[in-house]
Order: sequence, then C-alpha cells, then structure tokens
Amino acid sequence: LPQRLAALATAAQKEARQSRQQLQAQRQEVAQLQEQLSRARQDGERWALALQRAQREALEREAMRGAEQARQQELIRDMKGRLLELLREKDALWQKTEGIDTPMPSPAARDAGLCARCHKDFRLLSRRYNCRLCQGKVCHACSVDVGKQGRCCLLCYQQRHPQAT
Repeated sequence: LPQRLAALATAAQKEARQSRQQLQAQRQEVAQLQEQLSRARQDGERWALALQRAQREALEREAMRGAEQARQQELIRDMKGRLLELLREKDALWQKTEGIDTPMPSPAARDAGLCARCHKDFRLLSRRYNCRLCQGKVCHACSVDVGKQGRCCLLCYQQRHPQAT
C-alpha cells in the first residue's frame, strides 16, 4: 500500500509538472498572440492614417485638376474668340484688297503647275484644287470648301455669295 501511494504521488507530481509546463506554454502563446494583436492594431491604425492621407491627397489633386480644366476651357474659349476676330479681320482685309487684284482665273491656266489666283507653285505640301465653277486650278489658301459640292476659288465664291464676305 505505501508503494502504491508513492507511485500515485509520483504520478500526480508528474502530472502536475506536465500541467504546469502546458500552462506555461499556453501563457507564452497567449503573450505572443497579444503581442501580434497589438502589432496588428498598430498596423491597422497606420494603414487607416495612410488611407486618409491618400484620400485627402486624391481630393486635392482632383480639385487642382478641376481648376486646371476650367483654366484650359477658358483658354480654349479665348482662343476661339481670338480666332473669330482674326477671321473677321482677314475677311475685312480681303474685302479691302479685292478691288486691287482681281484677275479672273482662266479655265485653262497657261501653267498648270501654278495657282491661278496667287501663282504659288504646287508642290508636295501645297495641294491643287479644281474650282467647281470656273474649273481653274487653285491652292488651299485661295479656295473655299463648300461642303458636298467640293471646293471653289475665292473669287467665284464671293461672286456667288456676296453676303459671306
């Protein structure tokens, strides 16, 4: 019986030692998990701050982009207005010079390599057009696009459309 009690006491001590070791291991595991949780919370806070900063920067960029777009639209409006002014000025000057040099383009120009109006040489970058009214050969600057009917020289266009000038 005393041997049996000694064996039971030894077994109980052994079990108690194992329980303490398991408890110690679980405590260490809990401490590690708490540390990981703390780091995860800190990371979460950092990511939240970074997200807020990125959102704020995105809003600022969007506001700047909107302001820049508004400036560009205003510039485009100004440029269109200036273009209209220049076109009106060009038309006024053209009307003033119309009586000075108004040779009629001939149906068959003597030299097919020259513009019948300004006598510019037709080359790679200066295209030749046939006037749909007088059949004269004119360059881009001396012709007017009249839509589906094609192009005609400025003189014929002005004779047909006196209100356009």
